[in-house]
Amino acid sequence: MSSIAMAPPRIGHVALAVADLDRSIRFYEDVIGLSLLSRENSLARLGAGDNDFLLLYGQPGARSVQPATGLYHFAILVPSRQDLARTLYHLLQVDGPISGFADHAVSEAIYLTDPDGHGIEIYRDRPREEWQYRGDELRMTTEPLDLHGVLGELAGVVPDSYQMAEGTFVGHMHLQVAEIAATERFYTGQIGLDLVMRYGPRATFMSANGYHHHLGANTWAGEHLPPAPTDAARLMWYEIVQPDEATLQAIRHRLESANIKAKHEDGTIIVTDPSGIQVRLTSA
Repeated sequence: MSSIAMAPPRIGHVALAVADLDRSIRFYEDVIGLSLLSRENSLARLGAGDNDFLLLYGQPGARSVQPATGLYHFAILVPSRQDLARTLYHLLQVDGPISGFADHAVSEAIYLTDPDGHGIEIYRDRPREEWQYRGDELRMTTEPLDLHGVLGELAGVVPDSYQMAEGTFVGHMHLQVAEIAATERFYTGQIGLDLVMRYGPRATFMSANGYHHHLGANTWAGEHLPPAPTDAARLMWYEIVQPDEATLQAIRHRLESANIKAKHEDGTIIVTDPSGIQVRLTSA
């Protein structure tokens, strides 16, 4: 497991609006391998072990609206390559809606889409000592995934059941944004992330603690897109967990100094980024 992905600042909960809550619960349990930890009215909480990280809000009639700013994908980080192998084997057995595979040099990833069109990445990190740099810049690539090598981690032992391993959590978010420059200014200047690299003029990656990225953002679908409407299946909000209250209050002061409106509820700062995406900031 990548300890720098786990140490705050890190991604916490992800909240999605879905059209059919029962359908989405079945998908995330049976296909993705998450556990339903609680359900109350139109809200379901899912996760791995006793850690809930995915919140599904049932919104009957919610429709897919694209292009719009919001979620490109949320990325579920599994503890090991063997866990990724178990996931891959299971997805192949159930004919999961896989949309792609990639070796990013720092990680190995499987990509899917849920019934509402929400993008999902499931990945494992390579050990940090295997990461490569060009000078000070981290090298991240998009190469074919060695499927046989990943499945070889099972050593011929076929799992008779599947659930995501304890210790699984959301490792990063990738957003579809309106403008790269404004996104970088907000997340580096106000939230306190570091710029890791740009991928051409239309994608950027940011992180804390030297991680490859906690946040990716792109304008591949177009620039200056509007946010998804409230009746859409969409990313409702996501959470960034800060290491302590002092860090959280420092962000609060930076937002106030920049005249950026934010709400404060029960120790949580709720703010909207330049693309209309709601971010919730909490402390560990």
